[in-house]
Amino acid sequence: MTQVLEAIEIETGPKPAAAVIWLHGLGADGHDFGPIVPQLGLPRAMAVRFVFPHAPQRPVTINMGMRMRAWYDIFQLGGGPEDEPGIRGSQGLLENLISREMEKGMPHDRIVLAGFSQGGAIALHTGLRHPEPLAGVLALSTYLPLSKTLEKERAAANSRLPVFMAHGAYDDMIPIDRALRSRDALQALGYRVEWREYPMPHSVCPEEIADIAAFLLRIL
Repeated sequence: MTQVLEAIEIETGPKPAAAVIWLHGLGADGHDFGPIVPQLGLPRAMAVRFVFPHAPQRPVTINMGMRMRAWYDIFQLGGGPEDEPGIRGSQGLLENLISREMEKGMPHDRIVLAGFSQGGAIALHTGLRHPEPLAGVLALSTYLPLSKTLEKERAAANSRLPVFMAHGAYDDMIPIDRALRSRDALQALGYRVEWREYPMPHSVCPEEIADIAAFLLRIL
């Protein structure tokens, strides 16, 4: 049976003509980024359905094996071995959410994938491999997971996918150098990456929210 995650949905107007599937970070849930929707200040005429799914519960190694909402396991901070089965499993969960939007009548090229930290890694990983053109990807305070497999696995349909990457200069969870290496790897493969950095830690700031809104207005 195809698993579709429970999610919080917020529509900015009647009959949404675009959808943003937004994945939270480690230990949070779908409620985490709901408050950002009114802060984006999107015009009512551009009705958007925001979908904020809850990640599954799983043990997380860096948190002493405690169970929490996580898109995949993290073995150590700063890189190193990756939880490939977990990453690919969450890719499948995100693909199911994309399919559900399309079953509701949403065209694939009106669907944006977004995420923060772990959620951003899954959004980026999935969007670049999705077989049909998407509207764009928002990758916030994150990095490119399984980067060595991308060249072989990437989808030609999303070779020109608009990618917005944003990061805090003082991020102590995912150092900005790791994000910059991810950006450079994407650009080396020809992806159009819009890069922003802000004087903040592992978080979100008002200037970033304004830049996210501008990106959404451009691609939608």
